Amino acid sequence: MRRIPGLKKVRDFHAAESDDIVSMVDGMGRGGGFMAKNLYEVAATLDKMCARDRCVKFLSFPAAIVSTGVRGILIDMVKQKLVDVIITTCGTLDHDIARTLADYYEGSFEMDDTKLHRQGYHRLGNILVPLQSYGPLIEERMQGLLERLYSQGIKSVTTEQLSAEIGSDLGSKSSLLYWAKKMGVPVFVPGITDGAVGSQLWLFAERHRDFKVDLIADERRLSDITSEAKETGALVLGGGISKHHTIWWNLFRGGLDWACYITTASESDGSLSGAHIREAVSWGKVKEQARQASLYAEVTTVLPFIVSYVLTKKKNRSD
Repeated sequence: MRRIPGLKKVRDFHAAESDDIVSMVDGMGRGGGFMAKNLYEVAATLDKMCARDRCVKFLSFPAAIVSTGVRGILIDMVKQKLVDVIITTCGTLDHDIARTLADYYEGSFEMDDTKLHRQGYHRLGNILVPLQSYGPLIEERMQGLLERLYSQGIKSVTTEQLSAEIGSDLGSKSSLLYWAKKMGVPVFVPGITDGAVGSQLWLFAERHRDFKVDLIADERRLSDITSEAKETGALVLGGGISKHHTIWWNLFRGGLDWACYITTASESDGSLSGAHIREAVSWGKVKEQARQASLYAEVTTVLPFIVSYVLTKKKNRSD
């Protein structure tokens, strides 16, 4: 890999507990300005949802945001008990391993991708992922972890168990999976084979044909969680399989009681990613009387404000 001179590392940042942020977000609600009002509605709804002890709180998101500094905001949500269950994609495991053990760098959307490829960098939006920080590093770490588990007689794992094992193995306070394990927040990855960690599971299973990933056991756990919950709520970031798996399992209990969506996708192509909450109501995935709010925005630009608002309100209630 040829190092590009002058690159700045991607660093996590964290929520700020500030009455100024509460005043600003409340003002956005009163101002009624386009998506500003929607940001307030999501923040206020999430605050009320998180204040209810009886509510099991789901967080779903695709992996891309874990490559950014917003990983720190996700960690804050877990540490501050705003989340009870995470449903995400395989890349979350990939990026959490890679960023805990190595560095990503700031780039731009306009960089020459052919040149980057020749220099040994992958581009993820405006984030640069060095080849050595991703593929080989994840392979080495995962093969070592899987060999240790196998030597202990563990020949079948769920994605919940795997995520917890990775968190324990990383053992770093900069890791999202570490904090999920520490705080007892299960992490489910229904599309586990679609990523670098998934490829390592396949490769390991090629050498150990009696090794398996038990996705059905994950589904049983989700069934138990949703069926036993008195109330459920979800903050759904983006779309894809993590979004659908969250609302799908809540269908079987009559739907979510609370629903907050943040998305940039359009409903005009009929995709699940762009589907509005009202469409989920028609399927029974969200209750007709559910408290709901939606925001059209790119997650990394708005989630820090929303989480800072909720954490400040939570702190003020406990003071």
